[in-house]
Amino acid sequence: MAESSEREPSKVSAEDRRSGAEATPNRIYLVPYPKIVFLYPSFLAAIVIAVILTTTSEPTVGPDQPIPVVCALVFLGIMAVNLVVLSFDFPRGTSLTLFFCIAALVLGGVLLFVIKPEWWPEVGKALTYLRPAANAQFYYLVSALFAILFLSVLIIVQFDYWEVRPNELLHHHGILSDLKRFSAPNLRIDKEINDVFEYMLLGSGRLILQPSSERRAIILDNVLFISSKEQKLTKMLGSLQVRVHNEPN
Repeated sequence: MAESSEREPSKVSAEDRRSGAEATPNRIYLVPYPKIVFLYPSFLAAIVIAVILTTTSEPTVGPDQPIPVVCALVFLGIMAVNLVVLSFDFPRGTSLTLFFCIAALVLGGVLLFVIKPEWWPEVGKALTYLRPAANAQFYYLVSALFAILFLSVLIIVQFDYWEVRPNELLHHHGILSDLKRFSAPNLRIDKEINDVFEYMLLGSGRLILQPSSERRAIILDNVLFISSKEQKLTKMLGSLQVRVHNEPN
């Protein structure tokens, strides 16, 4: 009875090690994307507005029609916010919240006085010339342009990405798939969230990889879903260290 009670914990720990090894990924791909991928809210807005105008407006639109004017102002507002966030970094949530509050108040005020100018005649009169309008074809063309750019990005990143394996770090680059190898053991990984908005949109951030055999750090910007990538990397490299330490036994 004593022997069985002593063997049982070692048996359970062996099973736990096997299950942990099975859950550990064999390879992890790290792809740095260009910042244009964060323009997808404008892309989605163009598609939605194109569908709305297709079903509700006439083939020819003008500044005297309220629906095309409101749609144009909404699209321009979303595009403006998207471009501002793309151009500047918001490292803290407070600055991002303040920016969104100001943008929402400005856009809401413009829409309000464009639709109801009699509520404040002076402001409504000043906004009488602010009546942009576009038909559904315009938004379909804008969404098609975005789609072509996103598709081009997906093709380009196939020729420049990083692959992390338990024993090595690989850099695939070039049309002919050139390969550069780095030693993965003792690889140091740092994660940085430089823009809260980009992290909210696609979980994006910066990964800094420091192989032990390299003097320079490898910086990967705009890695999507960076938190899950970091967890997988930590698990892979951590399990590697456990296996290395247990080999002599």
